[in-house]
Amino acid sequence: MNLRAMEPEQLRRLHEEAAQAYARFQARGLTLNMERGKPCAEQLDLALGVLEALHARSEFANSRGDDSRNYGIWNGLREMREIFSDMMGVPAGDIILGNNSSLQMMFDCISQGYTHGYGGCEPWCRQGEIKFLCPAPGYDRHFAVTEYFGIRMIPVPMLKTGPDIDLVEQLVQDPSVKGIWCVPKYSNPTGITYSDETVRRFAALHPAAEDFRIFWDNAYCVHDLTDTPDTLLDLYSACEQAGTLDHVLFFASTSKISFPGAGVAALGASPANIAALKKRITIQTIGPDKLNQLRHILFLHDIHGVKQLMQGHRAILEPKFNIVLDTLEKALGDMDIARWSHPNGGYFVNLDVMNGCAKRVVSLCSEAGLTLTGAGATYPYGNDPNDSNIRIAPSFPPEEELKEAMQLLCICIVLAATEKLLAERA
Repeated sequence: MNLRAMEPEQLRRLHEEAAQAYARFQARGLTLNMERGKPCAEQLDLALGVLEALHARSEFANSRGDDSRNYGIWNGLREMREIFSDMMGVPAGDIILGNNSSLQMMFDCISQGYTHGYGGCEPWCRQGEIKFLCPAPGYDRHFAVTEYFGIRMIPVPMLKTGPDIDLVEQLVQDPSVKGIWCVPKYSNPTGITYSDETVRRFAALHPAAEDFRIFWDNAYCVHDLTDTPDTLLDLYSACEQAGTLDHVLFFASTSKISFPGAGVAALGASPANIAALKKRITIQTIGPDKLNQLRHILFLHDIHGVKQLMQGHRAILEPKFNIVLDTLEKALGDMDIARWSHPNGGYFVNLDVMNGCAKRVVSLCSEAGLTLTGAGATYPYGNDPNDSNIRIAPSFPPEEELKEAMQLLCICIVLAATEKLLAERA
């Protein structure tokens, strides 16, 4: 069944069979969606206790006696920062809490660099063209933030060990390079966790720009899906030892732990960076939503509560990831027209189809009622040079819909591949 070895007549027969199966899907008028990594309703139900934590409660103070209903506590409740400390590997005193979106905190940090600068340097907006390194395939919302500010994005290939660190070390010698986006554990979308060597080399970076910042978005730090989860080396400690802690901003949230729309976000940094960030944050807001933080504290208690809750998420997500991987293997495993990741956690399966086919696959799926993340979205400016990468997000659809979606996706991959091969041999 290796399509590349097939004779044209065999390819035509296979194409016709796929076209007939595709027409049957089209006739059903399906509405299926795997566009984004959204938790499903069953996952959201796991955290309903957050909403009940303050029910009929007359005391709203934390352990320090701070009334969570009032102004103040610019960096958030200590107990919630301690939970994030255990999640992120950053001391609680070096963590600032925000509201539900860590992406908003990242946006604000880019904005601060752009308008006011870091480390006593000129604001980025006064330094001419500035650049950001963007591991690709990567997270489309990271790329959208940098593009919004007009920052030039430089793609860096993702390897099995993380971003091509040899290339990163070369590129940061350009003083116009001001930062790099990183999703270090179960990267979006590849599912790769950075190797220990890669993390150590990030800690040892000596960029030409004093205002260079690593945006360490550890979004999936507790999102394991197997009994053999990946482990990520502690960048905070490695940077402390290397004397480079000022180069890093750490991010995490409870968006895929409790409620994406009503969670808690966290930003970790060196004491010097915390002091600089405080100047902006205490002008920007009088304080985050501490009642929501208190709800999370009462529900989660500590890191053990987080891990227990994540076991519930795993019980829902693991079968969905198995559906994706099993369907791909059964439908395409011996065809040599696609390859895919086998992540130990996170929210995505990374799929690479034949070069020049990703846009066609996504279009075919859309015409049959299946919405996927746009082809090219995982690359800066939406430009996948090979037109091959597709991000699969299994979390949101019910299992039966996911099975249908994956069957349709595989049919579309075969259609696109046979079209391309037949055209090449015409």
